[in-house]
Amino acid sequence: MTSLKGKVALVTGAARGIGRAIAVKLAQCGADVVLVDLDIPAESAQLAGPATMALAGDVSMESTWAKLGDAIDERFNRLDIVVNNAAAFPRGLIDELDCDAWRRGFAVNVDSHFYSAKHFVPRMRKNGYGRFIAISSNSIGIAEQALSAYMATKMGAIGFMRGLANDVAAYGITCNAILPSLTNTPATAGVPDDVKRLVWQQQAIKRLAEPEDIVGPVAFLASDEAGFITGQALVVDGGLYKIS
Repeated sequence: MTSLKGKVALVTGAARGIGRAIAVKLAQCGADVVLVDLDIPAESAQLAGPATMALAGDVSMESTWAKLGDAIDERFNRLDIVVNNAAAFPRGLIDELDCDAWRRGFAVNVDSHFYSAKHFVPRMRKNGYGRFIAISSNSIGIAEQALSAYMATKMGAIGFMRGLANDVAAYGITCNAILPSLTNTPATAGVPDDVKRLVWQQQAIKRLAEPEDIVGPVAFLASDEAGFITGQALVVDGGLYKIS
């Protein structure tokens, strides 16, 4: 098992689904984990174990990140890993999208990455170690309607990781993105079964992704073993999105 012993990790959107699974996995690998969601993710923290801290906050607001920094400094006095998993899902054809949905999508899916870097790169720089991992989406490479705003935000997250990687590499900090496919979580519970089936039938691996399918790659990128991997977008989707 990948060892993260001695590391402190922050996971956003940790109340359920992929975020909860990531938090539990990082804790199993030995990390102290800070779990963040709009409401305190108490159940996820219980599953992750005693070496956790559960906090409430809107990651689209810089004030949340300032408070997170203060709380983490007081409890752990360091932060090594940031997994930005919290997401908004603006969906609709261009005539259906409104400006509020567009802006909310970018605030949650892109601004949060910027704020996390502004507040935690200086802390990581002092320790000579850091990992930023963005949970993006394979939707950026597939033919799906009504996702223009969502795709724009997820491409934005990848672009920010690639650019930030160049700025912080000298300090032992890496920045990468994970691109999952449609995953079996509470957030996708309302997707009709025939739509889910259409997705996984196009994959090489013929089943819907589970949150546990995503956590191994995240733990690897968070580890020492991935220290020479940065600025990358790792597709974890059962072979649906083929990069040429």
